[in-house]
Amino acid sequence: MNKPAYPILRLPFPLYFILTGFLLVSACQQPSAQTTTPEGAQSAVIQPVYITDTVRHDTDDPAIWINPADPTKSLVIGTDKDQDGGLYVFDLKGKIVREVHDLKRPDNVDVAYGLMLGGKPTDIAVTTERFTHKLRIFALPDMKPVDKGGLEMFVGDTSSGFRDLMGIALYKTPAGILYAMVGRKTGPTDGSYIGQYRLEDDGTGQIRATLVRKFGSYSGKKEIESIAVDNELGFVYYSDEGVGVRKYYADPAKGNQELALFAKTGFAEDHEGISIYKTGPKTGFILVSDQGANQFHIFKREGESTNPNDHKLVKIVKVAAQVSDGSDVTNVALGKQFPHGLFVVMSDDKTFHYYRCEDIIGND
Repeated sequence: MNKPAYPILRLPFPLYFILTGFLLVSACQQPSAQTTTPEGAQSAVIQPVYITDTVRHDTDDPAIWINPADPTKSLVIGTDKDQDGGLYVFDLKGKIVREVHDLKRPDNVDVAYGLMLGGKPTDIAVTTERFTHKLRIFALPDMKPVDKGGLEMFVGDTSSGFRDLMGIALYKTPAGILYAMVGRKTGPTDGSYIGQYRLEDDGTGQIRATLVRKFGSYSGKKEIESIAVDNELGFVYYSDEGVGVRKYYADPAKGNQELALFAKTGFAEDHEGISIYKTGPKTGFILVSDQGANQFHIFKREGESTNPNDHKLVKIVKVAAQVSDGSDVTNVALGKQFPHGLFVVMSDDKTFHYYRCEDIIGND
């Protein structure tokens, strides 16, 4: 018989027993690097392709701007949430290329394309400025302000916290009308939590905002921060933290009834960032951040064939980003590193993480 490749260590039985027990306990205490999907399969913690440069204070929410001339030169705009905060613009490798400072606690950010300003189609980035109760709007990609110093929201609401802005999502109708869906830190529980404002040229090449409606239930349990709009299907979603994700029509003409409340179970703490990944005109996935567990719950965008408002859980993926608030996603190919699109996730170490969409969604 061949000799073993390594010598056998012979220990007295009591010492062997103690050492074996110690190793077993230690192994059981090791943190798991996997997460279980509803079907029972397991997936490892997904690592980002890039991690951005750090901001000064506290990252919160990203938005992706697709460069129409060259998608490989697209940008990510991220908020630095502080009383002396700002917006940071990153390239596709996470390097800072532009900064906007002196914003009063910017929270969430979103982008829209082709708003007519001064007779020219203009892409814009819109962020909520919590402590001034204003929207701040900047033309892309140079980040030139086009808001005359900010647009006041929820004018006339006097209750404490009802004007402190948080979430923002932009909705463009098929006719080209642009709306901002604006949330606040606290607010009424009477079905008027979200403010929907029309954004348009004020006649001078700057933007004005006109309130169109207030809608949306609020549990009063925690707060509502993340808002996302599905432009093609015409729905708006928002996270009622600790409760679930609420769904409404984005078109004010279709009414204010709640269409769905899903993602109600399985979350460790808060429901946070919402992103919509599109695989076709009506298909895809809704990704919702499970903040306390550093993972995302993924639901069917189209719902079920018998009920399009029944959004079933597809799987759960665990990411390296920590305690994630905001996120954004695109299915547009952004060069060799992101051939199926880019998923950007906030991490609480003052950075944003860039993931390949195929690593998150899969290749099915």
